[in-house]
Amino acid sequence: MIFLKTEEEIELMRESCLLVSKTLAMLAPLVQPGVSTAYLDKMAEEFIRDHGALPACKGYDGYPNATCMSINDMVVHGIPSEEVILKEGDILSIDMDTLKNGFCGDSAYTFCVGEVAPEVKRLLEITKNALYLGIEQAVSGNRIGDISAAVQTYCENAGYSVVRDMIGHGLGRDLHEDPEVPNYGKRGQGKVLKPGLVICIEPMINMGKHEMYIEDDGWTARTKDHKFSAHYEHCVAIRKGKADILSDFGIIEKALGIMN
Repeated sequence: MIFLKTEEEIELMRESCLLVSKTLAMLAPLVQPGVSTAYLDKMAEEFIRDHGALPACKGYDGYPNATCMSINDMVVHGIPSEEVILKEGDILSIDMDTLKNGFCGDSAYTFCVGEVAPEVKRLLEITKNALYLGIEQAVSGNRIGDISAAVQTYCENAGYSVVRDMIGHGLGRDLHEDPEVPNYGKRGQGKVLKPGLVICIEPMINMGKHEMYIEDDGWTARTKDHKFSAHYEHCVAIRKGKADILSDFGIIEKALGIMN
């Protein structure tokens, strides 16, 4: 069932999403060689709770942590660990959620650890560009397939593959609501987008082939060919004419010293 949100509910969701973005911005300067993903997860959970919210993914279907920390060939849902230590040249996707005032926030950003190879930087650039091309299609009257096709066409034309087994989703009082938002598909297909719908668009793009597998922990998704994967996610509210982005990469990139 699809739940359309009121303007008041969208503003509550914006607050939750901006807290995710602020948490990611707090973590940004800490993403350095020698740091464990468990430490980053601990810092994130403390920050979320200090701001009057809960980490929405902790305990969700049994997930053990406040964040998902996915390194290099991990697509999504990497479990933070004291044993996982960042090193120069890694990339780290941090996907996290908050629950505040009864509504969830959700966003993801892929960070470089020190200096990364030029071909890896290009993967990140293409993935983030694809996210915004998808968002351009997230307007009232369009269909889910318009978002999906925009992401897929751009990434495949750039020489990358689109993960099929993990997709975007609706967001609201629950972390995963209808509709599903794949990163592949055909224009003009899927559910019609209506004002008040809030969805998470989250391209997961691989340097190699699209196939992935789940590790024995039941969560960590890796590329089958072990080539790098990038992941960016925004939460958007559907409007007429232009999507309303509820999360904010600007504050993350300001913390990283990236000037747009």
